[in-house]
Amino acid sequence: MELYNLSPAAGSTKEAFRKGRGHGSGNGKTGGRGHKGQKARSGGGVRVGFEGGQMPLARRTPKRGFNNIFAKPYEIINLSALDKFEDGETVTAEALLAKGILSKCAYGYKVLGNGSVTKKVTVQAAAFSQSAKEAIEAAGGKAEVV
Repeated sequence: MELYNLSPAAGSTKEAFRKGRGHGSGNGKTGGRGHKGQKARSGGGVRVGFEGGQMPLARRTPKRGFNNIFAKPYEIINLSALDKFEDGETVTAEALLAKGILSKCAYGYKVLGNGSVTKKVTVQAAAFSQSAKEAIEAAGGKAEVV
């Protein structure tokens, strides 16, 4: 095989469609934009979410409470997930990712008190619910905030 006989697979490449190059091309004159109107003009069109002057959906829907856009969302695990670890083991985000309990962990994880823990494990997490912390310590483990 030589460089000169390399070519893309048949049908994988297409000639670029040149708009507005005469009516014989099948897409001349208005160039697929139709006649007149905002979208026919150069630079025409509307921004995302614009509804022609009608009050947009994003502004019509009621908003309640406070939404902190800088909040770091924690992943959530329950106490029952900690039973997959052996006695005396340290539970970290990396260990949970390795065991497949968490699929991603950008900002850390929080342990909630659903289920029960029977193993004596040291859990290193970003946050704990009160009931989860008590249950881990009652089983003889440690709950460490990282």
